[in-house]
Amino acid sequence: MPMTAVPLEIKLHQARHMLELVFDDGKVFELPCEYLRVYSPSAEVCGHGPGQEVLQTGKEQVSISAIRPVGSYGICPTFSDGHNTGIYTWKTLYDLGVHQRELWGEYLRKLKDAGYERKGG
Repeated sequence: MPMTAVPLEIKLHQARHMLELVFDDGKVFELPCEYLRVYSPSAEVCGHGPGQEVLQTGKEQVSISAIRPVGSYGICPTFSDGHNTGIYTWKTLYDLGVHQRELWGEYLRKLKDAGYERKGG
């Protein structure tokens, strides 16, 4: 089983609403807070099984107000909208970084299909 990359640095850029992660394999990702919020690995977003996902809207201006470590395997951010139940493992964060372009495009398509227009984000 391959080893999971581990972040050497996690920097919150509050003014830019961005979380920067530097992994031990050299990969660097800048993940917008909105992106992290709408892809939260929480039951509120993912549901309790396939097909139960809940489309998140109105998260354009969300930021991260706090980050707490979870063991040696992840973090749990507190978002400015009060959401604080998603545990982001190193693997989850890495996958969100690697697949950012396609996941963001998928999210924008889902918003459009739902008739939601993003505001100022």
